[in-house]
Amino acid sequence: MYNRKTDEELDCGVRVAFKIFGGKWKLCIIDAINKGIVRPTDIHRSIASATLRVIEIQLAELLFYGVVEKSAEDIYPKKSEYKLTPFGETILPLLTQIDKWGTVHSDFVKQRQDELQDAE
Repeated sequence: MYNRKTDEELDCGVRVAFKIFGGKWKLCIIDAINKGIVRPTDIHRSIASATLRVIEIQLAELLFYGVVEKSAEDIYPKKSEYKLTPFGETILPLLTQIDKWGTVHSDFVKQRQDELQDAE
């Protein structure tokens, strides 16, 4: 995990939320776990744009902040599974609203992306 050389200002709720959930794939990881996709390789398959290493790093950060908990079977090869903690479940109502917002505005964003690619 990256350690900052200067103190962070964590008096702002938005900054606190971004500290925990601000990684590129963290909300997608939480969404996948909430849908029952609990193994890192399966989470990676559900988020094909992210590398497995990035998924594992972001899972470790979510674990550190108590958003998820990890269980591992004592077999070979090890099988790790993640689940949301009660603290992690508190983000779900907001995640649902973000998903609804994204669904409503997806055509607009796709159109803008197409315009951007055409301009290049």
